[in-house]
This record gives sequence, structure tokens and C-alpha cells, in this order.
Amino acid sequence: MQPMDISVLIPTYGRAAKLARCLARLARQDLDHARFEVLIGVDGRDEANEPDDEAAQAVHALASTSAGAMRAVVHEFDHAGPGATRNKLARFAKGRLLLLLNDDVLPELNLLSLHLRAHSGRAGRAAMVLGDAPWVRPGAGDDTLFDRLVRETSMIFFYDRMRVAMDAGQAGPEHDWGYRHAWTLNLSLPRAEFERIGGFDERLTFACYEDLEFARRVHDGGRVPVLFRPECVAHHDHRITPDSYLARERVMGKAALQLAAAVPDCAQEIFGRDIAGAEELEYSRAFVERERPLADRLRASFDAIAYTPADAVGGPHAAMLLNALYEQHLPLKRWTWRAGLVEASDAESR
Repeated sequence: MQPMDISVLIPTYGRAAKLARCLARLARQDLDHARFEVLIGVDGRDEANEPDDEAAQAVHALASTSAGAMRAVVHEFDHAGPGATRNKLARFAKGRLLLLLNDDVLPELNLLSLHLRAHSGRAGRAAMVLGDAPWVRPGAGDDTLFDRLVRETSMIFFYDRMRVAMDAGQAGPEHDWGYRHAWTLNLSLPRAEFERIGGFDERLTFACYEDLEFARRVHDGGRVPVLFRPECVAHHDHRITPDSYLARERVMGKAALQLAAAVPDCAQEIFGRDIAGAEELEYSRAFVERERPLADRLRASFDAIAYTPADAVGGPHAAMLLNALYEQHLPLKRWTWRAGLVEASDAESR
């Protein structure tokens, strides 16, 4: 019997349809199905204490239609966040590699074999392998300028900068991108390295910064590099709107305070300052109040981008113009992040 090469770990909650599409692509992988397993963790219950039965049903439906060709097992846990869910799934894992995926990605059918190849070519030297996660484009006629900004700039991730650096020859396949690029929507690593550091810090319950804190410990000052393999593709099937983008930024402000309380040295390294200190929090409160009128004005123009056709910017200067729009939104992004930080601090003090 062949050894288990890869265990795919997917935390999920409330996105049964997206999970089913992800699993359907995993069931069609070109890697021998005896060499991998898929472990799905339902992350607890909602505010009404109701279980996410749809996620379990999606897995069972797939199992019934795939005639057991792919080993897919669902586990239901108490709500604790994606990091804790991945930890629990890892205890069941049999693969020598772990592939961390989001439930809203659509893996190319060679994703697993290419992740496996990326590790097998390293002669036993451990690495975190980051695959590409291009955004799924909206349907014809529905693509907006905001969608393009998300796809083609660093609004969410920094894949655009990584591709530019590689295309320019400034970074090769062995370039260590550092732990800040180890996003867990498409990331693989040896299970031994996951176990060496004890997995994710379960005090970090938000779906932000928990991946960077985890990767920072795995990275271990460069001993386990982060390598970008753009051929390992899982398309990100998650459309971002101005509302969801700013809601995410506010949550990131709240998560930053949680990170600073749990792992202050990591927060200090990421943010370059003590964001939980009294002086910094007082500055953030004053900043939020002082810059609120500017944020309100910027929000109006920011929202308008979502109704502007994607082809409104084109020609030889398109990249420059998109970058100008990206730079223009940064004050609103920073204001929203600080508003989340202040909100979390005020909630703690009550």
C-alpha cells in the first residue's frame, strides 16, 4: 500500500456551496487518490448555537457520487476559529505533507501533484510552499473596476508584487519570501514542521494574522523558507465588494489587538510599534475622530468604483492608473483598520 503523501486540511463554516465546488475539484485531482486525503473541519455553531449541517451534507453528498474514489472526512468541532480547527484536523492527518486550503478555492486538477513535486525536489530540506490564488473573475458584463483592483493590486494579498519581481528576475524559485507571504488559502508544508511548533496559536480566533503568527514560528528565522510556486494554482472564488473589503479591514484592526495581547513580540514585528500601548491607542482614538470626515468623503468615491465597468481603465497606462486608485484608497483603509482597533480596545475596557 502506498504511503499517504498529502493531507488536505479545510476549515469551513456556512459556505456549503463553495465547499462542495472545492471538493468536486479535489475529487478530480490527477494524483492517485490513494496518496491523499481531504479532512474538513466544521468550525462550530452560529450565534444561535445551530450546527452547520449543510457542510456535513455537502461532504456526504460528494462521497456518495464519487464512489469512494477520494477519501474525504468531515469533523464537527466547537467554534474556535480557523487556526484551532486546522490544529484539530491535523491530529487526524496521515500525510507527510499538509496542504492548507480555504473552503472557497477551486483547485486546478494538478494542484496536489505540483505541491508534492515542489517538496520532493528539495532533497529533504523543509519549506513552506505558497501556491498562487488568482481571483475568479465575475461573469461577462459584471466585471467592475473594483474587481480589477482586487485582482491586480495589493488590496488583499501581494501576489501581484511577487509576480512582478519574478518576471523581472529579481526573485527566483528559491527566494525566501518570508512569513508575511505565507497565506493559508493555498499553502503546504511538512507535517513534521507543523508538529514541531505545535500548530496554530488557538488564542487567535480571527481569520487574520493567525496564519502569519503560525508561519513566523515555522519560518524560524529562515530555516524553513516560504517559496512561491505560481504553477500550484487554486482559484479564489470569493468576490470582494467595498462593503466586505472595509468590514474585513475593521476585523483586522480587532484581530491586531488580539494578536498584540497574545503574542506581543510578533505584533511588534508586524506593525513596527506597540499597537496595544496606551499612547498608541490614544493616538488611534484621536486619529479616528479627526479623520472621520475625510474617511466619509473617500468612502463615497470608493463605493463608486464598484459600479464602474472594468474596462474604464485601459491602454498602456492602465497599470499606472490602477496603482493610483489603489494609493488613493489607502487613507480609508488605514482609518478603518484603526477604527476596528479602537472598537476592540473599548469593548475590552467595558
